[in-house]
Amino acid sequence: MVDGWLVTAALGVGLVIGAVITGIIVLSAITGRRVADVTTAKVPQGIEAVLDVLPAPAIVIDPSNRVLRATPSAHDAGLLGPTPHPEILEIADEVREHGEPVSDREVTIEGGGGRRDAGRHLRVSAALVGARFVLIVADDQTDAVRLEAVRRDFVANVSHELKTPIGAVTLLAEAIESAADDPERVRKFSKRLATEGQRLTDLTQDIIELSHMQGGGPIVEAERIKVDTIIAAAIDQNRVAAEARGITIVAGSARGFKVLGHRDSLVTAVHNLVANAVQYSPDRGRVGVGVTERDGRIEIAVTDQGQGIPPEEQERIFERFFRSDPARSRVTGGTGLGLSIVKHAVANHGGDVTVWSQPGRGSTFTIRIPSAESLTAAEESLMTAPVPELAEGTKVAEGAKGKKAAKEPAKGTKS
Repeated sequence: MVDGWLVTAALGVGLVIGAVITGIIVLSAITGRRVADVTTAKVPQGIEAVLDVLPAPAIVIDPSNRVLRATPSAHDAGLLGPTPHPEILEIADEVREHGEPVSDREVTIEGGGGRRDAGRHLRVSAALVGARFVLIVADDQTDAVRLEAVRRDFVANVSHELKTPIGAVTLLAEAIESAADDPERVRKFSKRLATEGQRLTDLTQDIIELSHMQGGGPIVEAERIKVDTIIAAAIDQNRVAAEARGITIVAGSARGFKVLGHRDSLVTAVHNLVANAVQYSPDRGRVGVGVTERDGRIEIAVTDQGQGIPPEEQERIFERFFRSDPARSRVTGGTGLGLSIVKHAVANHGGDVTVWSQPGRGSTFTIRIPSAESLTAAEESLMTAPVPELAEGTKVAEGAKGKKAAKEPAKGTKS
């Protein structure tokens, strides 16, 4: 009796286990088919060809919100990653839910893309592809947004910087009027008025110069220039200011190196470095200017014996209107634009500028520009292209009139 009961119980347990196993097998088969449907899903015909020729960043997302296809530029725009950005997924879900395309949706991806910047600013459009896929196309507005921010900051900085000399000129004019019966005071105020007027002229000239340098366009009518002549011209422009304080400017021997570019722009860059070195050097100090060639690049180094630049300020030294020593700049009349002009002038020639400095030991600024001999024929041909002829009566912005106009210094240009 007991044996029969045990047999019956064993058969029951076996049936239950068999049913469970069968259920697991069936469920696994169903799940497997579903997974296979997704993993083996193919993008609708023709979409891959579209992505191959689409210049804009774009991705195709499957029903599981995985990226199946992408254009090469999608990574830089920040569309790619372990999963698409949450705002991108929200747009995809919205398209699936309503079945209607979404266009021109603003999306900011913080720290997105393969660049080291803070983020990307995208204008996103999306549409269904077939029944299950979503095509996301992005218009990368990052550069436009950044440029607009730079312009706003530039206008704000210029407005702030102009207030001081303009306010001083106004006050001095009123002081002269009130002291009309006192010739000595009139002479004193007139002298200060001339100083503020010159400071205003220098600032205006530097603003114009920087706006030209920031254009970033191709260098037209470039020519082969001896680096020795660039250095000689820059030193000559600073000789009077240096001699007034007993500062000696020492240049290395002529080396005969040549670069391809605009003579006036390069002279301005070296001039600003030498002027900066003279300004921050002690009286009866020494400023050195040397040139060498390394790895196909010409290096022009300007060294001073000044107070040096604190490490925390060296990264900002090339920013517009940044002054390492604001009090000294006010005394010497510095505009805070000289090093920014250097950076843009050198960048326009395919080079860069760096600084080495230690407090109490002075500073060395080094310009690096490709040697004329290191340029390919195609690069030189592009840089030496003539300026296109303009129709008669066409207005040309100052500084864009070609080489002849550039060689005539504007009135008030700093020497």
